[in-house]
Amino acid sequence: MANCMSHPVIFNRKLLAKNRSRIAGSFQNFDFLLENALGRLTDRLLDLSRSFELVLNLGARNGMLEKIWPKELKTPKFIHADISEKMIGDAVNHAARVVCDEEFLPFAPNSLDAVVSCLSCHWANDLPGVLKQITETLKPDSLFLVSILGGQTLFELREVLSAAELELKGGISPRVSPFATLQDFAHLMQRGGLALPVADTDTVVVSYNNIFELMRDLRGMGETNILIERSRIPATKAFFLRANQIYQERFVDRKGKLKATFEIFTGTAWTPHPSQQKPLRPGSAKLSLREALNN
Repeated sequence: MANCMSHPVIFNRKLLAKNRSRIAGSFQNFDFLLENALGRLTDRLLDLSRSFELVLNLGARNGMLEKIWPKELKTPKFIHADISEKMIGDAVNHAARVVCDEEFLPFAPNSLDAVVSCLSCHWANDLPGVLKQITETLKPDSLFLVSILGGQTLFELREVLSAAELELKGGISPRVSPFATLQDFAHLMQRGGLALPVADTDTVVVSYNNIFELMRDLRGMGETNILIERSRIPATKAFFLRANQIYQERFVDRKGKLKATFEIFTGTAWTPHPSQQKPLRPGSAKLSLREALNN
């Protein structure tokens, strides 16, 4: 399915695939954030109490979704899709595996019962276009379940890297990717043609001894800088030592550890169907506000 929308190219998707392929063999050592976010998604599944026949795990990485699918629910058929062939090669053996870019989905219209995307859509250059394609691949009244990194993610790292670079080089280059706000996220789902969007936010704060441990985890997760406009000049050890000092001055917990914040948005939405509840048209209420308050 081609993505025909015109949009700015912010992220280097080929570099994303390269990064994921590079860490495929060791990703299980750095999948704690994915596991945390998937736990929130499976909680939503349990709240729905609904079964699904065919589920697309989009941005699947090692296929963890299938491994932790709630035992209380019927196990569906899975399609694990990822931009990295090496990464998807480590997914659950008996499931279908597809190498594809989220921005160009190859799935037939009205063919899926649910699409689950965990911590992957934040790398999309054209998120409304991706959501529109997801809507088209889903059957009517089918589920889109998603988690995405929010705007407060790594705000500490963003601040200290900028401060260190300004101090040492007299200027700033983008080193941490931009993230959406919760309001943007809910609005984007509606723009993509999805109905009944519900989104909430949770914060995960991880402690580190130093900035080098944090950077190691980000590399291990495949979450390093893929901005097109990123600096091509490698950062020096002196730069990171100064950034570490600033980090220790500004963002430490009670034990003196560095704090790294990950904001996770979790959302559900459905493809439109006549049976779904719709908001009343303005002026169509049969009870006035005064009458409602007096009852």
